[in-house]
Amino acid sequence: MVNLNSQYYFARRAVPMLKQSSANPVLIAMGSVAGRLGYAFRSAYASSKWAIVGLTKSLAIELGPQGIRVNAILPGVVEGERMHSVIASRAAALGISEDAMREQYLSKISLRRMVNADDVAAMALFLCSPAARNLSGQAISVDGNLEYL
Repeated sequence: MVNLNSQYYFARRAVPMLKQSSANPVLIAMGSVAGRLGYAFRSAYASSKWAIVGLTKSLAIELGPQGIRVNAILPGVVEGERMHSVIASRAAALGISEDAMREQYLSKISLRRMVNADDVAAMALFLCSPAARNLSGQAISVDGNLEYL
């Protein structure tokens, strides 16, 4: 349960410092779209990501009166070396081309593209900005509208 424990331990260390801050303190948890959709054959992973959403919502309630906002970012399929490896492995296991496997992944995303690290970072910057001053307790997907896993 490193997915959940790491978020909890981080929050436990960060909250005392956030309580001392007067500069729009924000805590952002990193989850996964699996924490919104579920994930067949990956129940332990999906459960830990759902728990991060629950932790986020609970901390938002607890810390809101002290002016601390708490939100979670739920990335979808993130372009990069890890995803390329997953696609290659699944393609080999299914006996199809990597291009065909990639198209299967993209067909589940309304925008037909993966997100990248910059997309996730942009959401984090927005959540830390004054423009998001009334956003708390939210689990925000950055996924191009991933329809199912």
